Amino acid sequence: MTLSAQALDLAARVEAFVRDVVVPYEKDLRRDHHGAPLDEMVMEMREKARAAGVLTPHVLPDGGHLTQRETAIVLQKSGLSPLGPLACNTMAPDEGNMYLLGKVGSPDLKERFLKPMVDGHARSAFFMTEPALEGGAGSDPSMMQTTCKPDGNHWVINGRKAFITGAEGAKVGIVMAKAEEGACMFLVDLPDPAIRIEHVPNTIDNSMPGGHATVIIDNLRVPADQMLGQAGEGFKYAQIRLSPARLSHCMRWHGCCERAHEIATDYANRRMAFGKQLIDHEGVGFMLAENLIDLKQAQLMIDWCASVLDTGSLGTVESSMTKVAVSRGADAHC
Repeated sequence: MTLSAQALDLAARVEAFVRDVVVPYEKDLRRDHHGAPLDEMVMEMREKARAAGVLTPHVLPDGGHLTQRETAIVLQKSGLSPLGPLACNTMAPDEGNMYLLGKVGSPDLKERFLKPMVDGHARSAFFMTEPALEGGAGSDPSMMQTTCKPDGNHWVINGRKAFITGAEGAKVGIVMAKAEEGACMFLVDLPDPAIRIEHVPNTIDNSMPGGHATVIIDNLRVPADQMLGQAGEGFKYAQIRLSPARLSHCMRWHGCCERAHEIATDYANRRMAFGKQLIDHEGVGFMLAENLIDLKQAQLMIDWCASVLDTGSLGTVESSMTKVAVSRGADAHC
C-alpha cells in the first residue's frame, strides 16, 4: 500500500522541525534531578510545535488516526532527537494512551480526557505494572493485586503500582484494577490525594518527565461512568493498546539511531588519527556499514509489523518480534 502524500508531507515537516527547533534544546539546562526536561520546557517546545503545525501529528484534525505505516514514518522523524517526541506529543505513554482512548472512549470521555492530551496541554500515565517482589503482578497483568469494588455510583480502588512512567506531574491517569468480573480500566483526573507517589527511582533515561514512579492507591473513588467499557473488559482494552504502543517505541528508537549514525559518520569524516581520517581506517567503515544494515533491518521490521496492524490484527507476536529486534539493534550500534 502506498503511503499518502499527507503522511509524507507530515513526516518531512516533523523532520525539519526536530532538526531546526528541537535539537538546540538538547543543551537546555531546565532539567529535574533525574535529568528529565521540566514541564515548563516541554510546554515551550510544544507551543513551537503547535505554531509549526506538527503537534500530535499522528492524530488527524477530525480525530482520526494515521495508519500504522504512516504513523511509522512520522514518529521515526520525531525520534531524531530524544526531545522530539516530547515536543511533537508523540511520546510514550501519552501516544499509546491517546490511541486507546481514540479507539474505545465514549464521546464524553474523549472530550474530557483525550482532548487535553491531543492538544498537548496534559501528560498522562498508565497504571498497570505492580511490584513483583511483593506478590504483585510485575509485568503479568493476569496476576494483578490492585482491586476495585463498586460502592453506589462509584468504584473504590486500592493497590500499589510500580514503574508508572510520567506519573509525577500527569493530569490524566488510566488505572487498571481487578473486580469480581475481571480486569477493569478507569480514567481519573490527576493529581488525586488517593494516588500517592511513594518513590521515583533514578534511571538511565533523561527524556521522560515524571519519571517511573512507584505509586500507592488508597481508597481512590472513581465515578462509574469513568470506566472504559464494562467491568471485566480491561484486558481486552489493554490488548488494543499493547501492540501499537510496542511498535511506536520502535519507531521513535529508529529515529534516534538514525541520528546517532549521522553523528558517527560526520565525526568519522572529520576526525584525523594516525595520519588520515577515521573513515579511511577500514574497521571504522565496517562498523558504520553494520549500523546501516541494522537500520534498514529495523525499518523493514517496523513496516512489516505496521502492515499487520493495519489489517486489523492485534499483531501480538509481530510486535513482540519487532520490539526485540529493533531494541537489540539499537543497543548494539547506537
